[in-house]
Amino acid sequence: MGVIFDVAVDLRRSSATFGEWVGAELSADNQQQLWVPVGFAHGFLTLSESAEVLYKASGFWCKSCERSLRWNDPDLAIAWPLEALGISEPLLAEKDAAAPTLAEAVAAGEVFG
Repeated sequence: MGVIFDVAVDLRRSSATFGEWVGAELSADNQQQLWVPVGFAHGFLTLSESAEVLYKASGFWCKSCERSLRWNDPDLAIAWPLEALGISEPLLAEKDAAAPTLAEAVAAGEVFG
């Protein structure tokens, strides 16, 4: 239930779309899904008071493999719909608040080849 703005960012350095993003509003009402391929970052913004997000994955979750990207990286320029919520900054998990920019992730070798 609920509504989210779901985003995927291409982290494959060899891809013609490296560093580009796509976003979609997902809800129980519109019954849409967003497929996030291997090599992409994934994040979402909850647009309703609460939301239930379900994932299908091609492998098991591995905490030591988890990474984050800065939500407001100016190089990515993700058009988060914050104005619709009347806010200037979302509530973030601690790991997301400390996340690197894409350039910092590239410099640290944290992206795909």
